[in-house]
Amino acid sequence: MPLNLSRIMKNPLIKRIEEAIAAVNFSELGTDVLSAGIPCEIEVASDHKSARVRIRPGFPAELFGGRLEKDLRPAILETGIESVEIQVDWKVEIHAVQGTLKPQPGIKNVIAVASGKGGVGKSTTAVNLALAIAREGGRVGMLDTDMYGPSLPRMLGVTGQNPSSEDGKSFEPLLAHGLQMMSIGCLVNEEDPMIWRGPMVTQAVNQLAFHTNWKDLDYLIVDLPPGTGDTQLTLTQSVPVYGAIIITTPQDIALLDARRGLKMFEKVNVAILGIVENMSSFVCPDCGHEEDIFGTGGGDQLAGESDVPLLGKLPLDIRIRREADGGNPTVVSDPDGDIAARYSEIAIRALARLAERPKDHKHHFPDIAVETR
Repeated sequence: MPLNLSRIMKNPLIKRIEEAIAAVNFSELGTDVLSAGIPCEIEVASDHKSARVRIRPGFPAELFGGRLEKDLRPAILETGIESVEIQVDWKVEIHAVQGTLKPQPGIKNVIAVASGKGGVGKSTTAVNLALAIAREGGRVGMLDTDMYGPSLPRMLGVTGQNPSSEDGKSFEPLLAHGLQMMSIGCLVNEEDPMIWRGPMVTQAVNQLAFHTNWKDLDYLIVDLPPGTGDTQLTLTQSVPVYGAIIITTPQDIALLDARRGLKMFEKVNVAILGIVENMSSFVCPDCGHEEDIFGTGGGDQLAGESDVPLLGKLPLDIRIRREADGGNPTVVSDPDGDIAARYSEIAIRALARLAERPKDHKHHFPDIAVETR
């Protein structure tokens, strides 16, 4: 029987549609859909007058999906078809973790947000990134592992609230702005100092991480304290971390410490999802003059020498500080503003990079017990 070349060769219209999709870049991805590795299925009608395109991101894309559809539709229609149906169906998978650790029940993916140095806005950035993911439809939790300076309760507006325990052994996470959250700051008075040695810190981190009843999370964002000490080591040795985001400012001193944090994750085989340059520039609210008061190009330099992407840059803006201090971070207080858009872009870039990581398939298999008689 002769070969049916029409079935073997790709439909020319499908090829034109692929080229049209590849020609549209998205700032959130830093490239086009196909180059970002997002699965894309194309079907054309037998009369070649209509088509259906199904895009399947491996990350939450409720809002981003609308932009995909809006921007891709005119490009696809330019191929000559009369109509196109675009579907964006996202699904969050469980990804592979470091070493022999196994995924934690109730949590699909754990992302650590770290910095080698304090004062670079790491916690504020972590909170806004978590809220940006939640806006896209993800189920998100936040774990504050800074035992000496917990800040998430104030930033999320839950100061004075205490978590409940139904069994006397585990905590129920508090809810804030759609996030599940837990922090040592929810268990002690805000003014009380935590005068603890290393072993006590290690025990508390494990208690909060493993004895909080996280409920069906797509992502748990872990806000790490600055540095590379006991807490970071405990987390990377016992908690299945799927990726890390490094926060820095452009100044040389911050970059030195950020390099140390980045190297720590490399040594424990945790993937670096990217770098965020915070306080990149200051824009005067009165005259609009922009000044690089902490230097310039530091994030780009660190990303280049480390071969990891620069996820984005954030300004030094009084609104970010004011809104976080008030318990209503920027992404919820001004969701349609320019700064919230930056947080959203950074979040999607990080999640898209995580979606490219190897998947964990061990959880699909049943446990096998071998008994000898």
